[in-house]
Amino acid sequence: MMHGWIIRYLYENREQDIFQKDIEQRFAVGRSTVTNLLQLMEKKGFVRRESVKQDARLKKVILTEKGIASQESFEDIVEHIEEELSEGISEEELHIFYKVLDQINQNVKKYEVR
Repeated sequence: MMHGWIIRYLYENREQDIFQKDIEQRFAVGRSTVTNLLQLMEKKGFVRRESVKQDARLKKVILTEKGIASQESFEDIVEHIEEELSEGISEEELHIFYKVLDQINQNVKKYEVR
């Protein structure tokens, strides 16, 4: 599951350089865990690590074509499922549903602070 989250994060941030430390911070995961995840993802062909000119020790994490295709395929599947699940529900009803979910989410956040 973490692989999917990382792929999505990299996909959504393709226009900027992402480094291992960014992934560690974003997902609140330790260095060794992210190292292992990235090594496995690299071995499977989803990402590659590339040195940057300013500092040869730094390596940015880049999605490969396979990683991009994986994310886009996943988005297509999610879109298809959403269409099937919302069949027969009007736009107005969906709007109300999402508004209620948002309010529930806000209420939950109030209790998290306590």
